[in-house]
Amino acid sequence: MKLSKLKLASFLIVLSFTITSCISTKTALYDHYSYQKTTELKVETIKLMNDATQSYTLHKNQVENLLLDLDKLAEYEKNKPNNEITFAMCKILNDKEKNLLAGFFKRWETKGILSKAFLEEAKKQVSDALDLLIQYEIKKDKESKEELLNLINLNT
Repeated sequence: MKLSKLKLASFLIVLSFTITSCISTKTALYDHYSYQKTTELKVETIKLMNDATQSYTLHKNQVENLLLDLDKLAEYEKNKPNNEITFAMCKILNDKEKNLLAGFFKRWETKGILSKAFLEEAKKQVSDALDLLIQYEIKKDKESKEELLNLINLNT
């Protein structure tokens, strides 16, 4: 009789740890659509940023289409449960007052043409930010979460 109570107590302890760890995680599960769309967005962004040494007016429609794709991704991410981190990063990328994606395009529109030196630095920052978002989607681990949170905190 004592042995069965001990087994029951052990089972309940393991069950409570499992439930507690699942509740405290609160991270959205891997989503192939998010991974695919973020990867596509990165490739299209870097390709378009390479054109920033040319007149913005030549690429205005491409920029608007890319920002629309980012809006669509942000809306998708906003509605997934436990996905506040990814959504926060999408908002920063899409904020014209920040120094990432939308901010880069705003500067390009304002200046008309950007220097090669500025372009290379901005491209690295945007590329690194999108890489962090992609890695977070793939891994969903503590390390990738912390790296993404650090970037979000630097830009808020």
